[in-house]
Amino acid sequence: MSERTGELAIETTGLVKVFGDKRAVDGIDLRVPAGTVYGVLGPNGAGKTTAVRVLATLLRPDGGEARVFGHDVVKEADTVRGRVSLTGQYASVDEDLTGTENLVLLARLLGHRKPAAYDRAARLLEAFGLTEAAGKQAKNYSGGMRRRLDIAASILNTPDLLFLDEPTTGLDPRSRNQVWDIVRAVVAQGTTVLLTTQYLDEADQLAGRIAVIDNGRVIAEGTPGQLKSSVGSGSVHVRLRDAHLRPEAQRVLSEVMKTAVQLDHDPVALTARIMPEGGATGPAELASRALGELAARGITVDDFSLGQPSLDEVFLALTEKTQQQPARQQEKQEAVA
Repeated sequence: MSERTGELAIETTGLVKVFGDKRAVDGIDLRVPAGTVYGVLGPNGAGKTTAVRVLATLLRPDGGEARVFGHDVVKEADTVRGRVSLTGQYASVDEDLTGTENLVLLARLLGHRKPAAYDRAARLLEAFGLTEAAGKQAKNYSGGMRRRLDIAASILNTPDLLFLDEPTTGLDPRSRNQVWDIVRAVVAQGTTVLLTTQYLDEADQLAGRIAVIDNGRVIAEGTPGQLKSSVGSGSVHVRLRDAHLRPEAQRVLSEVMKTAVQLDHDPVALTARIMPEGGATGPAELASRALGELAARGITVDDFSLGQPSLDEVFLALTEKTQQQPARQQEKQEAVA
């Protein structure tokens, strides 16, 4: 569903949350358009879950402001709670109840009469592919089935804003794809989704815009395409015939392309990022020159591809910059001293 023109589902300014001497959220600014999937990407401990808990009114911020559909999360917490739903990192269903019993219980707690509760539960179980397992105890569900049941519970009353905090952690690829389909279906019905994840392909698949968070701060924000172009105009992926020649190939690519060359997990593969400040030489021309030099050195290339940097490469490049900043600041201080 296209975003609602001009309406913001979430707006934060200088949001801060402190635990002891640690600033888990350190001045985060976000603007999340309504009717979209907005990805929040970052490693463990980056502050993603803490930010979500503040926005969902489960934690009180220590600084800054946060609004959900224009309502202050502190001053108007009850109003905010009436418009949001949260699915955490781990399934919160009662494992001793069946799928139907879990949903009916929650529906009744939300104010649905008994017939309506059963009807709503049946519709959601069907929509999420759980009808055959409806009468089984949740403890007998697979991880993917539990996660689908958990998300179904989150939308018993269709929320305006759904927080999905790492919803596919630990799931196999098939289950992850099923959850992705559910997210797309929820957004198509008009719900805004704030998705936190460590999986870069997940953010790439689902999110229209992404905020990259590290050490409690937003270090980059934009569409997947914008983030990719911010760290390079392309990536060259090379697979060699002979693994023992990879160190030499790394040196050649680095010399020709004037950039760092990454050794991939595959023992015959390398990746070089083409930086945007490479002058008038285009990515294709630069890659062609590098391949020619490899051939001249007697290094056989079995496979080659040229494309945009992946979000994995974007994330590594951005987090490397944030790790280097404290060291550079220390060097400056020592130089002044």
